[in-house]
Amino acid sequence: MEAWLQQLLDLLALPQYGLATVFVVSTISATLLPAGSEFAVIGLVKLNPAMFWPAVLVATLGNTLGGAISWWMGYGAETLYERIQHKRLQLRALSWLEGFGPKACLLSWLPIVGDPLCAMAGWLKLPFWLCVMYMAIGKFLRYVIMTAALMWIFPGPMTLSH
Repeated sequence: MEAWLQQLLDLLALPQYGLATVFVVSTISATLLPAGSEFAVIGLVKLNPAMFWPAVLVATLGNTLGGAISWWMGYGAETLYERIQHKRLQLRALSWLEGFGPKACLLSWLPIVGDPLCAMAGWLKLPFWLCVMYMAIGKFLRYVIMTAALMWIFPGPMTLSH
């Protein structure tokens, strides 16, 4: 079983598969679906350290795309709500987000609250491209810091042997 898993990890570490895997996983993990992309990024980089910057950039792109998808989901949900209710929903969290504006999307990398934050930005119809820019900045910094820290904590090549 370990040999099979090692072969799978080696296959996914190939640049033509590894970066695609990182992109897909990081995109899905930034939507409202519960997932995490950190292991895909660090796994690729541990198996192929030369892929540090490409992996960080592809993960940032995928995660930002997922945040943009969440923004559009929020936008659509608010539009539907307005048609049904004919009044604006006011919640404390929405008021807080309105106060910060698109800059609040810098926090889109946070676990649990980051993905709904993107959807709430869409709900409030905050400027799409400004939100995407702040999402990208926050997510890029997270991937750089997280991947560099894990590379420092766990130096050396990654293997499944005991």
